[in-house]
This record gives sequence, structure tokens and C-alpha cells, in this order.
Amino acid sequence: MPSALLIGRFQPFHLGHLDALNKALIENDRVLIGIGSAEDNYTDDNPFTAGERFEMIEKTLQAHEIAPGRYAIIPIRNINNYSLWASHVKLLCPSFESLYTGSHMVKELFQKHAPDIEIKDIEIKHKICATAIREKILQGDESWAKMVPEQVAQYLTKIKVAERLRDIQLPRK
Repeated sequence: MPSALLIGRFQPFHLGHLDALNKALIENDRVLIGIGSAEDNYTDDNPFTAGERFEMIEKTLQAHEIAPGRYAIIPIRNINNYSLWASHVKLLCPSFESLYTGSHMVKELFQKHAPDIEIKDIEIKHKICATAIREKILQGDESWAKMVPEQVAQYLTKIKVAERLRDIQLPRK
């Protein structure tokens, strides 16, 4: 039963992430979805909590009728030590044979420090970037909602994402 890890920050979970996840699900019996930098939230680069990112992903997978036994969502705290990071991730997750990531740094760290894990390239069908989505939200450009699964757009609207992003942008005293 091959299994894989798809790891990302998912700030927010978007259509590019969903495409990568679908590829991993086609090629594996089970996919572990690692929510990276799980401890970071309410910052410019990481505005959503690990719990919120978990909900975005879970709501999307439920709507796409992906059986819960086919995936597990695992928050992964950062340890700020690159040479130990791949081992840290492997300790937190059930065993997996391959890794799907769009991050060159993650690829390099696993190649160097976890050579037993096969690295799978993600074919990017959607040129989508979570940073651009957050910027569009801040600018009031409603086209951001077409860059995320419908369930994520509904969830972000419900949690008043624009207000959150503006509050984070305010200068701190």
C-alpha cells in the first residue's frame, strides 16, 4: 500500500494544491497532507492557523468525496534547523515512500537528509500562488475566489479573511 506525503503551508489551500493532491491520490493508496509551519499564524506570510488550514483542506476533500481513509492531515511544527527538518517530518508522520512538494528547499532537504524517500515533481497546471491570493483579497479583487476551491472561498468569507489580512497589515505599536 504505497503512501505519500504532500507538504505545504497552504496559506490558503488553493487549486494548485488540489491538483497536486489529486495526482498524489491517483499514484498512491494514501496521502499524508502535512501542514507546514503549523505554529505560525496571524502574520503576513502565515495568516491562518493550522486548525483553519486543516478545515479548508478537509472541507474541500469532503466536497470532492475523497474517502477519509485515503488521507490524513497532519500539522507539522517547524524546528528552524534545516539539517534536522526532514528527519523531524518523518518522525511526526506515519511511514511514507514518496514526497510531493513544489518547494525546492523541501526537495533538497529530503534528498540530502532522507534519501530513502522518492521525490515526485508536481506538474503545475494552475499558476497560482497563495501570496497572490492574499494580495488580491487585500486589494478587494474578488477574482481570488476563482483561485481556490469553492469550499475554501466560502470558509475564508465566513472567517472574514479580508478583515483579518487588513488587521495583520496594520502597523504594530
